[in-house]
Amino acid sequence: EKTKDTTRFSDFSLRVGTDISKLAKTSLVKEYNGFEVNADFKFSKKYYLAVEFGRENRTIDETQLNFTTQGNYFKLGIDYNTYENWLNMNNAIFVGLRYGLSSYSTKLNNYSVLNPDPYWLENEFVTTPIEYENSTTQFIELLIGIKAEIFNNLYLGVNVQLKKYINNKVPDNFENLYIPGFGKTTDDSKWGVGFGYTISYLIPFYKN
Repeated sequence: EKTKDTTRFSDFSLRVGTDISKLAKTSLVKEYNGFEVNADFKFSKKYYLAVEFGRENRTIDETQLNFTTQGNYFKLGIDYNTYENWLNMNNAIFVGLRYGLSSYSTKLNNYSVLNPDPYWLENEFVTTPIEYENSTTQFIELLIGIKAEIFNNLYLGVNVQLKKYINNKVPDNFENLYIPGFGKTTDDSKWGVGFGYTISYLIPFYKN
């Protein structure tokens, strides 16, 4: 007599979480405040649709200037899982690609004007704040990371990011020195790096 197989299996699931490195940095670094909500949707055996939304407020004090950048960012992309899972497992060793959009404003709190002939005059120090609003940056991001189940449906992950901005709307007489979701910028490069530590919960559409 044949027994009917009642096992149901689905490749569809939703994993929702946050970047705990940003939460830790918010509690430990006085000049930083930020958070990120992220999710990935498994729509086939190997591929995930990934989305991230976050907000950052960062103050940087350098030799010549002190400024505060605050704004939101959004990322959308695809992850490919290279790890061969057993039945009922959703661990991942993945590579991913993201398109990112950041919208933010920068407040120049104070700065010093370099004097080319300091023998006669000292550098001028300006304390009147200047605000630069409506800055936007588009960028692409390559990720490599892992996500491992530590408890039932609870996942801990780590990833490394290589970024490059492709469109950077800058205000007059100022450079975007920090971009939410991207990080610090330099005069001679459009590239940036980053990392993340994530904790997330998996929501299967139905149990196996």
